[in-house]
Formats: sequence, C-alpha cells, structure tokens
Amino acid sequence: MTTAAPSLDFDRHAVRRRLEAVRERTLSLVAPLDWPLLRKQHVSILSPMVWDLGHIGNFEELWLLHNAWGDGWLHAGYERMFDAVLNPRPTREGLPLPQRGELFDYLAAVRERALGRLFANDSGDRGNTAAADAALLDGGFVYELVAEHEEQHQETLLQAMQAMGTPFYHPGVRRPLPAADDADADAAGMVEIPAGPFRMGWDDAASDDGAAFAYDNEKQSHVVDLPAYRIDRTPVTHAAWLAFVAAGGYDDSGPWSEAGWAWRQETGARSPLYWLAPGEAAPEGAEVTAGAADDGAWRVRRFGRVLALPAAEPVMHVSYWEAEAFARWAGKRLPTEAEWEKAALWGPQLDASQHPARRHPWGDVPADDTRANLDQLAFGPAAVGAFPAGASAWGVLGLVGDVWEWTASDFRAYPGFRAHPYAEYSEIFFGDDYKVLRGGSWATRPSMARGTFRNWDFPQRRQIFSGLRCAADA
Repeated sequence: MTTAAPSLDFDRHAVRRRLEAVRERTLSLVAPLDWPLLRKQHVSILSPMVWDLGHIGNFEELWLLHNAWGDGWLHAGYERMFDAVLNPRPTREGLPLPQRGELFDYLAAVRERALGRLFANDSGDRGNTAAADAALLDGGFVYELVAEHEEQHQETLLQAMQAMGTPFYHPGVRRPLPAADDADADAAGMVEIPAGPFRMGWDDAASDDGAAFAYDNEKQSHVVDLPAYRIDRTPVTHAAWLAFVAAGGYDDSGPWSEAGWAWRQETGARSPLYWLAPGEAAPEGAEVTAGAADDGAWRVRRFGRVLALPAAEPVMHVSYWEAEAFARWAGKRLPTEAEWEKAALWGPQLDASQHPARRHPWGDVPADDTRANLDQLAFGPAAVGAFPAGASAWGVLGLVGDVWEWTASDFRAYPGFRAHPYAEYSEIFFGDDYKVLRGGSWATRPSMARGTFRNWDFPQRRQIFSGLRCAADA
C-alpha cells in the first residue's frame, strides 16, 4: 500500500528564499569575529555565540527534519547539547561544543537535507512521508517557526556582541538613520486613549490571511475593556533620563519599588548599562567618535564606539526596575501590555466587533525603513519621532523598532491559551517572574514587528535593547 505524500500547498520557493535570507544575515553578523571570540562566554547571562549557532541548526533539524518528517538525527548528542532547557546559560561554555569546521558543516548539512525534504515531491524522493506531520507542514507553518526562531537568536547574538570587551565588535555595514533634525518637532507629550473595549491578541480565524504566522502566546484574541488613559507619544529619551540622573534618581529610594531598590543597592547601578559617567575613561580599544572626546560629559559605548550621549534618542539598556522608578519619578507609570496594544493597533474608528485591527501601528503594510527602525543594520536607535509614517491611528510614534518597551504586565497566558507546537516556547515561562516587553528594537527583524508579538524577560535584565514609554490615568 502506498502512502500519499503530504500536501505542501504553499510557495516552497518563497520558503527557501526566506530560510536562505535569514541564514545569510546570521552568517554576516558573526563574520567579523574570530573563533575564540565566538567560543567565549562574554557574560554569564548570554551563551557563547557558538552555542547559539549550534542551537539554531539543531532547532532546524528538530522541527524541519525530526518532527516534521520523522527523520533520525544527523549528529548523536546535539539534541541534548543544544537543548536550552537542559543546559542553562551559565553552563554552556563548559559543554564540548563543536569546532568551527564541524559546526558550519553541521549547519550546511541540516539545511541541505531540510531543503531536500521541502522539494522531495519534485525529485520523486518520497522518503518517510508516512511519518510526516501534516499539522506542522500545513501552510508552511513549521518553516516560518524555524525562520523566526533564528531571527530571535540573531538579536541574542547582537546582545552578546554589544557585551563584548576588548576586542570590541565592529559591524561590517551600518545603515544610516534619519538625522535628529528630521524628527517630528511635536513628538513630545502624551496622547489620550479613550475608554472602551478592544480585542487583544492574534486571531487566526479573523485574520485576512489565515496562514499568517503568530506564536501561541499571542493567541487567543479576547476583549479587554480599558478605562481612559494617557500614553507617551514617544519612548523616553536620553535627555529625559539625564534629568532623572541629575535629580538623584539613583540615590533616592522614593520612586523605587522595594524589589527595585534592592536590585539598585545590590548592583550599584547609577545609570543605564553601557553609559560612561563624566570623568570615566573610554574602554581601551574603543573608537572615540567625533563629539565624544570630552570625558567630562555622559557618553555611551555602542559596540566598539564611544558616542556623545544622543539627547533625542530613546534610552536603551535599562532594567524593568529602572523603568518603573523613572516612571514614578516622572509622576507617571508604565503602561500595561493591554494599554500598549490598544495604543498601537486600534484607533478612533474601530471597536471590539471589528477584528482584526491593524497588524502594525501604521496598518497592514509590511514594515520597511520608512516606518520603523528595525532589521539590525543601523546598530542603534534613531531619534524619537524620526519615523512619522509609522504612527499609530492615535498618533503615537515609535511603537515598533528602536527599543523594546517594558510594560507593567507579568507574562501570562491569554484566556483559552493552547501550547503550540511545544510548551517550552511560552508555557513554562508564564507567571510573575517575567515582565512583558513590546514593540521590538532596532535589532528585531521585520517579520516579528507585528503588534501582537510578546517578548518577556526577568525585571533585572539590561543586556536586552530595552527602553520604555510612560502612561498615566486620564
């Protein structure tokens, strides 16, 4: 009896181009680094970059070969070595990680076999079609899962590259950004969002493209009724944060929560991560850029360069505890993620019976470099208000790109949540240990710029490209 081949009723050539483009970016990001730097664990909360690369390949093997098609493993032991749950980050440098040739040969071999499976029907190689998982293959879901997973690890790799000491990481190419003088001159202030219900989260059934991809934690859509509130029109800037520092914000326990102040005392933090205080020398080997020679002013290290603190850029590399303290000091608070999403995706002409809302703050047109600072190659944020075409229907700016924005919300499941395709992506992290961040950063790829995407991390984390905007009751 012959088993029918699984249906691959999606654009397989587009899938191949997508996978190849993602891999090309990964390899271009790590290309400036020699092997010892890739093998080193630069900080304990981030993996050696070799582990991230191996994990990317092993995740692809797991989902595109083992789970989707029932194939056996290419390399015995890699499924355990590159399992993120079995190997906490501080332990990964001690693993018997592969050498350069072995690692890149493995990545290439997995990709070759995955593409062979994708085009198996064309070649007549039916292989293990009886073991194929139609639910994973339907609409090409599993291929986008793998692509977005790799893109998330690109951002993690960039965090490690920023954390490196001497020798510093120097990007090969930088995409220019709009000048601060081109930013919206009226970007300051707050926008009032009126009271009322809206539908939060992603809904496959209501989407105009039922095959569009979203993670399990973005689903199920549900109605949330919010009172009126106000939200900052732009993220908080360096200039505003400097005022907080100058006012003794890191010395006064008043605006800090009990847990936040304990973190402040334990760490001794007195500014965002990677800031250089007045009088602090630039790290040896870093390039001091024009305008940053005065060590009597606050400066910032961004990868291998020291910059004069750009007043109009959003503050970056702040923890949740710092963001919370700043908001209280400013007489405001952090928005909930529901408030963030309503400000981003809804508008005056929409109500909860109209779904889907906008896929992005500006509408359903895909992200590009006229609407948001995404896609990594700027290697830093733009001045706030620099992308007026990316405004939400309410006129809120910069909701996508530049910096992830801390919200006041714990990372919890939406009503009706169902883990898919595996519990370890979201479900094991639900609870009050993690805070939700929204909006993406300059290091986020455009595919994940959808307004329902949810990021999460511990409130003490600062290596992420994180900032904030404030909210207040109306």
